[in-house]
Amino acid sequence: MSNGSLNSIKRKETVMSDRKPVPVNPQLPERLGSAQRLLSAWCTVPEPIIAALLAREAFDAVTLDMQHGAIDFAAMLRTIPMVVAAGKPALVRIPVKNYALASQALDAGAAAVIAPMINSAHDARLFAEAMKYPPIGQRSWGPHAALHLSGAPTPEAYFKAANGWSLALAMIETREALAVADDILAEPGIDGIFIGPADLSIGLSNGAMVDPFLPAVNDAIALLLSKAKAHGKKAGVHTTTGERAAEMLGQGFDLVSIASDTALLQSGVRMVLEACRG
Repeated sequence: MSNGSLNSIKRKETVMSDRKPVPVNPQLPERLGSAQRLLSAWCTVPEPIIAALLAREAFDAVTLDMQHGAIDFAAMLRTIPMVVAAGKPALVRIPVKNYALASQALDAGAAAVIAPMINSAHDARLFAEAMKYPPIGQRSWGPHAALHLSGAPTPEAYFKAANGWSLALAMIETREALAVADDILAEPGIDGIFIGPADLSIGLSNGAMVDPFLPAVNDAIALLLSKAKAHGKKAGVHTTTGERAAEMLGQGFDLVSIASDTALLQSGVRMVLEACRG
């Protein structure tokens, strides 16, 4: 190889090394830290194109539901990059007590994990340990897709930033969790709470009904929001209608999810049919 060719390669390497890495995955803490209220789509269908389509609408994030939705590990792996490609962070709700899956979701590039049924400080600690690298937690090393989707220039850079980038959101959705919410919020590796009004209504009505609009649920939501703010942590909540979502955003929630992909599909179909037959 000639000296001219070698010099050309060296010049190209110098130019590439001088380039500043551009984050591919918009970091969720940065968005929440900008005082922006985020609205998340909620996906249950294990077809990546649905989440990708919703990510390209006016939602600020997309949540993949692996608890009650049909999204499995393989579907999650395929879906997260498509959401990130649309410039939106992907969140994952794991099944109950499956904290190992929380680490796997982060390795796959999830920006946050929502853990359901966190009913004690012990539950919160186990969740946090799976979400954070030492010294905060015990997350093990292996962020395959996350290295590329995060935009971190090196594995070392990802490691140093990961605990701040990866948000652990503990779901408060039972009478037990409501009673110890301060203890859950005080756990160092927990970044915030996410309220499940439907399950909360079951607990607060002693199993009599499912009604996320119960006055007791509204009181609990307001109390939990104030507790999260007092601890300096984030607060999220799930809603089923646009009107309810607007109400929660107005109250000061940092993250509000709305309806689900299947509910949006059903309401869209009904709207079209009513317009056609009306």
